[in-house]
Amino acid sequence: MKTIELTDLNIPELAPYARLTEAQLRRAGARGVFIAESEEVIEGALAAGYPLISMLTDHHHLPSAEKVLSALPAADAERDIPVYTGEAEKLEALTGFRLSRGVLAAMERVPLPPVEAVIAGTRRIAVLEGVNDAANIGAIFRSAAGLGMDAVLIGENCCDPLNRRAARVSMGGVFRVPWTVLPTLDGDKNRIDIGLLQKNGFKTAAMALRKESVGIDDPRLLAEEKLALMLGSEGNGLHPRTIAESDYTVLIPMKNGVDSLNVGSAAAIAFYAAVSRKR
Repeated sequence: MKTIELTDLNIPELAPYARLTEAQLRRAGARGVFIAESEEVIEGALAAGYPLISMLTDHHHLPSAEKVLSALPAADAERDIPVYTGEAEKLEALTGFRLSRGVLAAMERVPLPPVEAVIAGTRRIAVLEGVNDAANIGAIFRSAAGLGMDAVLIGENCCDPLNRRAARVSMGGVFRVPWTVLPTLDGDKNRIDIGLLQKNGFKTAAMALRKESVGIDDPRLLAEEKLALMLGSEGNGLHPRTIAESDYTVLIPMKNGVDSLNVGSAAAIAFYAAVSRKR
């Protein structure tokens, strides 16, 4: 393991961990870069085929970095992956946050597959429009992976699933369920193109509080052979036109004067209902 003791926090190799914004990370290198946090998330990314560039860890968690490197495929194991290390306080000064999970990794992005390739052969997919909170994106991907959704499609106005916090909250779920970006409609980034889903045989179910909404356990909904569950932004929900063009509007019945749940919680309930009743 090639360990490099941190003496100068301004070296360019550390820029992905400290000085680049999310937008700059996506443009870095030939294909873009993202930061994975925790041994579990890094191992999930490696298993999904994302190349490892470097690692950053404090002295106490060097064994975790060594464990990750020991599991590299033979071709990658021959590369001399740098592992930058130092005292926890120094790493916090560099990154601006405490490395509670002990280890970070800079990883290279891979090209996203086309929508048609991701949804081919699927029956239950999640579609996100305007979900821009990293924790919610992470929670949705964790539920999608754990509850057996076949794929996740995200609109261009959603938080990047490879955002450090999103991937960490997902517990590596972003690397366990197929996903890609669903094109916007006529260049409007606030509207996903649900027509593409309908052309591919999906019935679209918009999670929305409407008088005409059916319950998440409605037999007609659960009987659909191919179903796309659509969830919208934390504040405004789905775009009104997206709701209007959907085959169903769906809600989770609530009690005690509560009108709705956080989108991450609502997604978990909807996924469970859609998958468990179908399979």
